[in-house]
Amino acid sequence: QVQLVESGGGLVQAGGSLRLSCAASTNIFSFNAMGWYRQASGKQRDLVAVITSGGSTNYADSVQGRFTISRDSAKNTVYLQMNSLKPEDTAVYYCKAHMVINTPLRSYDYWGQGTQVTVSS
Repeated sequence: QVQLVESGGGLVQAGGSLRLSCAASTNIFSFNAMGWYRQASGKQRDLVAVITSGGSTNYADSVQGRFTISRDSAKNTVYLQMNSLKPEDTAVYYCKAHMVINTPLRSYDYWGQGTQVTVSS
């Protein structure tokens, strides 16, 4: 069973930085993509950033230029560096791993437990 464990959340003032970590229980190159999502209170869970097994990255418009997703294959860990944080970045941040198996064709999504990020004004 794949496990994803997030860490690094906390309380920070607007303009500050945090780095989130997502440690996987297996080789991260087993996944087609890994990403960070966030869910603010009373809102839906939205994609923040994603990195594919090939290293391509994509970001939500709201975080483009402020957040950076990266990975360390030796540690089986994906990171989200968050700079210039704003109060509207406040949310629970979740790590997700997406796996596609070709024979038979199936896809799996694995989620971490989430980590709270609170940005004060």
